[in-house]
Amino acid sequence: MQHEVVIGAAHWIYLMGVAVIVLTMILRANVVVPSIVGTALVVFALTGSPVSALGAVFSASLVAAKELFNIFLVIAFMTALLNALKTLRSDIRMVEPFRVVMKNGHSAFFILAGVTYVISLFFWPTPAVPLVSAILLPAAIAAGLPPLAGAMAIAIAGQGMALSSDYVIGVAPGISAKAAGAAVSAAVVADRALTLSIITGAIALCLAYLSMRKHIVPASGLLLDRWQQRASGTTLGGGDSGGGTFDKAEIARATAHDEPLATESNIEASLSMVERKRIKWSKCFAIVTPIAFLAVVTVMVLPKLGTGVQDLKGGEAAALVGGVAAVLMMLATLAAEGPRRMLDVCPDHITDGFVFAFKAMGSVLPIAGFFFVGAGETAAQILGLPPGKAPSLLFELIQSYQHLIPDNHMLVAFGVLLVGMITGIDGSGFAGLPLTGTLAGALGPVVGFDPATLAAVGQMGAVWTGGGTLIAWSSLIAVAGFARVPVLDAVRALLIPVVIGLACSTVAAMLLWS
Repeated sequence: MQHEVVIGAAHWIYLMGVAVIVLTMILRANVVVPSIVGTALVVFALTGSPVSALGAVFSASLVAAKELFNIFLVIAFMTALLNALKTLRSDIRMVEPFRVVMKNGHSAFFILAGVTYVISLFFWPTPAVPLVSAILLPAAIAAGLPPLAGAMAIAIAGQGMALSSDYVIGVAPGISAKAAGAAVSAAVVADRALTLSIITGAIALCLAYLSMRKHIVPASGLLLDRWQQRASGTTLGGGDSGGGTFDKAEIARATAHDEPLATESNIEASLSMVERKRIKWSKCFAIVTPIAFLAVVTVMVLPKLGTGVQDLKGGEAAALVGGVAAVLMMLATLAAEGPRRMLDVCPDHITDGFVFAFKAMGSVLPIAGFFFVGAGETAAQILGLPPGKAPSLLFELIQSYQHLIPDNHMLVAFGVLLVGMITGIDGSGFAGLPLTGTLAGALGPVVGFDPATLAAVGQMGAVWTGGGTLIAWSSLIAVAGFARVPVLDAVRALLIPVVIGLACSTVAAMLLWS
């Protein structure tokens, strides 16, 4: 028989901390300081010791770092690989052939979306948006695609579909699963998030295409000339709150100056920067890199198709991605720099990768630390208690007041989706994941809803909203800047397709896994 849970001051302080963090997100301010203050107050209420409270500010972030450091490594190695490929201009070669098949605006819309999705899935939208926008977007516009339609395709596929599932790098499902509790597998969250992101994205892309279809015109070089003459200032005055998605700061910096338009001549000029002896390696890695990661995805997916292939356990999938990226990075650097220089340049690439990883992930550690204080498994580590001896604050609150929670899967699922969307209002796609994951882990068992599914639903709401499809001060600024369209026009055009897609994927989650 279960002991009655006694709700104390720590429970209410924790709940108030959650409310303050959500309100801070709504106000588009950074939530690191409220998270640190909330952590100290909750631990003080639990222990009565100011020394323990101050120590918990450090230990909570340390526990979060230990739980999530595999994510740092994957980001670092993937970024290092990208930097190595840029030296050979292999990144341009991977994309440039798609210009040939852009015969009209209709095909251009889906080619833009497809290429953006694939690159963003492996490298995040950070390099995908500048690369696709500089190389493919001018060709798409010349083929008759309106710039706004191009921006919609890039945003839905990159900031929406790819970033919300984050299936290859695994940042989002890793954070969601850790916050939901030890019983929730990151691999399961990733699988379900991938399915939901495809459902959401497919619906959003189809609705976006239908809404813009009548504006697609026959191909003409005059369209590109007219587009080139547009003013490129498309950001909101003071719109960047400084707190947005992991990749927003990096991607927005790329729009600080006009990108050179991708005409045939300047693409050739860029590729000609590669020395003659490196050209064969430039072409080689433009082919080998996508094949290698396609093989990685195949290894990850085959066990789920009943093929008898052994499934990757725990963090093995992330380890495989990081290992392949590291090996490719070393080989690409060897080809670009030679054996001697490669020994010095590889560490530089890895250092740059870690710098980007900590810029991207650093601020999420104190936020995750606060929510980890409310989860029993991680709270024990933060408080220095034996496993199972720490309270699970949010779960105990929900357990005590579960009679007030409607036993309705639809209300719970859409409630978690709405919380996720609210946390994304500040333009931060991932900062709300510790909250949605914690809610999923606490609410799921109470109402009989699979916590992994709820975590994936919350992840969809948070990342699709703040990642760069529905919020004007998110990385959508960068997409609009490259497309040379007003960012508010992009928000208005994306609102209905994305919201309908999210609603449909939430219903699908209930039908498939609840």
